[in-house]
Amino acid sequence: MLLSVIIPCYNEEKVINDMYESLRVNCDAVKASGFDAELIFVDDGSRDNTRDILKSLAEKDPIVRYISFSRNFGKEAAMLCGLNYSSGDCVIIMDADLQHPPELIPQMVEGFLEGYDQVIARRNRKGDKAGNSFFARRYYKMVNRMTDVDMPDGEGDFRLLSRKAVNALLSMDEYNRFSKGMFSWIGFRQKVIEYENRQRAAGETKWTFRKLLSYGIGGIMSFNDKPLRICFVLGGVSIFLCLVYMIVTLIQIIISGITVPGYFTTICAIMILGGLQLLSIGVLGEYIGKIYYEVKGRPHYLVDETNMDSEAEKEDKENELS
Repeated sequence: MLLSVIIPCYNEEKVINDMYESLRVNCDAVKASGFDAELIFVDDGSRDNTRDILKSLAEKDPIVRYISFSRNFGKEAAMLCGLNYSSGDCVIIMDADLQHPPELIPQMVEGFLEGYDQVIARRNRKGDKAGNSFFARRYYKMVNRMTDVDMPDGEGDFRLLSRKAVNALLSMDEYNRFSKGMFSWIGFRQKVIEYENRQRAAGETKWTFRKLLSYGIGGIMSFNDKPLRICFVLGGVSIFLCLVYMIVTLIQIIISGITVPGYFTTICAIMILGGLQLLSIGVLGEYIGKIYYEVKGRPHYLVDETNMDSEAEKEDKENELS
């Protein structure tokens, strides 16, 4: 059997060699279980020497594969590309910064041999900044209440997928991808492995607050239409409150006569209703924007250079030979 390990990379020249050495050791460890391995490094348009290092590794080690994008398309595109090019009976996705311990690979393979289609590595938040942990926990609580799938805190992209699970993910061809939700949506038999949180071995994180916020909003809107329903409910509540206000005002006019309208009441009403309208328009705009990208049908990524063929290209070559 073949194990494919997918490693998205973006400006990881400081850590990529250490990552390779650790992967090599742990991939050799699974040979006793009857597995050969391929290491698929996906260079997501790095601006440093990551591509050159990957090409050098591929020249000296036949199990190393590399795919380089024409520019930075994002981690979601890099993971999708790795899945498209992988040919293993099972696939492991992990980061290149050694925050995902390669030492868990043998344990994850054992889970696959036990019959699980997803073996999920879940980290604790030991060592994270208190603020980051607080907001992460609040986010997961909110997203699990709003979305149609369950996304436990600490479970990310680091997981083993069977070929059946990989094919299920590849059948979902939407442009706006949110893998954490997609992993949960496909289901199948799952096993969870706990591990201690690690800090990145070298370099700097690529996840700025702006990117995290955008990713979080995308996750909420990718798997449900509840924000649209919330806008509908808010609109209904606003109309109800306005009607109540009109009735109360009418009664006051009947009892006390017409008085000069208050400035405070007018401004509050304008601001509340205006804010609700802008919020609703913003939510609608997010959904329309996603539809816009889906309708254009552009590819998720463009490959500039690689030393391997995708599954589709392999099938085409086999058809030509036959």
